[in-house]
Amino acid sequence: MAKRMISILLLRLLALGATISATIVTMTTHDSRNVLNLTFKATYTNAPTLRYFVVANAIASGYSIIVLFIPSKNLLWKFILISDLIVTSMLVSAISAALGVAQVGKKGNAHAGWLPICDQVPKFCDRLTGALIAGFIAPILYLLLVLFSIHNLINLLSVKP
Repeated sequence: MAKRMISILLLRLLALGATISATIVTMTTHDSRNVLNLTFKATYTNAPTLRYFVVANAIASGYSIIVLFIPSKNLLWKFILISDLIVTSMLVSAISAALGVAQVGKKGNAHAGWLPICDQVPKFCDRLTGALIAGFIAPILYLLLVLFSIHNLINLLSVKP
């Protein structure tokens, strides 16, 4: 039982680190370029999907911090499985949306007439890639937490004579 709790604690700390780093790196990423005497600024606030990515990771970070301080004997642990599923779903949707915008930023879209911007603001794209990697790791860790929670729930429900 102690090994399981240490594993869950370690997974929660890793998930917290991934979500916090994705949030901070995305929020602090910016770059600008002068084109024809016009200054083009690239920040996460330019795309609603990147704002959603930041908010989802910030919510997951706050949730992780709160769960770390809940005692293991508390009745709230019964709801942790459902909460972990909700957070996992939110993080998966956020990373999916952010990856879609990043792909358009990197490759453009010839059908819609959108040009790639990563050639113009490479610092922005490189830092955002790092944030997306951290953001991709977070739902994987939460999925592992969900699997651990299901395993623990099955063990609690099984009656041994």
